[in-house]
Parts: sequence; structure tokens; C-alpha cells
Amino acid sequence: MSVDLAGFLGVVLVAYLVPGPDFLVVLRSATEHPSKGRAAGLGAQAGLCVHMLAAATGLSLIAVRSPMVYDAIKLLGAAYLVYLGVRTVLAARRAVRERSAGRAGPTGPESGPAAEAPAAAGPARGRWRSGFTQGFLSNVLNPKAALFFLSVLPQFVNGGGGSMTRQIFFLGTVDVLIGIVYWFALVAVASRLRVLLARPKFRHRWELTTGWLFIGIGIGVTAIA
Repeated sequence: MSVDLAGFLGVVLVAYLVPGPDFLVVLRSATEHPSKGRAAGLGAQAGLCVHMLAAATGLSLIAVRSPMVYDAIKLLGAAYLVYLGVRTVLAARRAVRERSAGRAGPTGPESGPAAEAPAAAGPARGRWRSGFTQGFLSNVLNPKAALFFLSVLPQFVNGGGGSMTRQIFFLGTVDVLIGIVYWFALVAVASRLRVLLARPKFRHRWELTTGWLFIGIGIGVTAIA
């Protein structure tokens, strides 16, 4: 096996540093809870594995060469991002209305730590499942990820250096592992913002900003050539 690993690593690192749908999903999930952020990162990399398998088996080539299939993937991804954005914006506005109405949450004797302990496992599983699903869908429905494996990755594969499929799997695995490290580092940094975002005004602005960013990125996906 002979691949241009150094050149590939440089391209991958730049690609991760440029914010995209995955970045926004992981960042927002991390500010909600670190475990949800890590789950979103793992979900994004699971979606990347789907693109890697598709590229290795030629399915991405079929998708890109078929305008109907490619447009369907693109529109699904755009619709999902817009959905996340609209849901986030509406949730932020609903929270403001509830605070204005004086709804401070439960205050009875069952609202203390003892009441929360029995349900702790449930919410933890729910957070992980929600984060993983959002990360997975944001990546697997992103046509840019498919194009990366189809058009960029083969440039670092040596046609005479052994099985091309094996080389694609090797470079794809490197990409996935780098992404896991990157997302977990991002989560570690972003989780520190939770104290700041616990303040209602900051939380409201953060939700509105990320919500509109989701919507803007979703609309922008439809412009991908």
C-alpha cells in the first residue's frame, strides 16, 4: 500500500477546521451536555463511515452521476438542517415566553435531587441517542462529505500501490479517527461555555444564533454544484 498520507492529513485537518453542519451540531450539543456533544461527534463519524463505504463500493459515483439521486440527498440534508434551525429558534422564543409568564419550573418537595435521581439514567440515554442521531444525519445527508470521498480522497491513492479499495478504507479510517479526536477536543472546550449559557439572556442569544446558522447552512447546501 502506498498513499500520500502527509498530503491527506493536511487536507483533512483543514477540512475539520472549516466550520460546517457537523461542527455546529457538535458544538451546540456540547453546550447542552458533554455526553450529548460526544455522542454527536461519534454520530458524525458514523455518517462518515457510510460515505467511506459508499465510495469504496462505487455507490457515491452512482449518486453523483445521477442528478435525481444527488438532488434528493442534497434536499434531504438541507431540509434536516433547516428543521433543526427552526426547532431551535422556536424553542428559544418559547423559553422567553415561559419566563415572561413566570413559569420557573417545579417547586414542590419532589423537585429536589432525590426526585431527579431515579430518572437520571433515562435522560442520559435520551441525550446520547439524540446527539448521535443528529450528528449522524447531519453528516450522512451532507453531499459535501460524499464528494470529499469521491473526488478528493482518490487524489491521495496510488493506483499502482495495491488495492484501491483497501487504500480508500485506510485513508477513510484515518479521517474518522482524526475526527473523533477533534470532536472530543471541541466538546471539552465547548462544555466550559455551559456556565455562561446557563444565564437566560446568553442562552437565548446562543439558541437564536445557532438556529439561524442551521437555517442558513441548510439553505446554502442547496447551492452546492
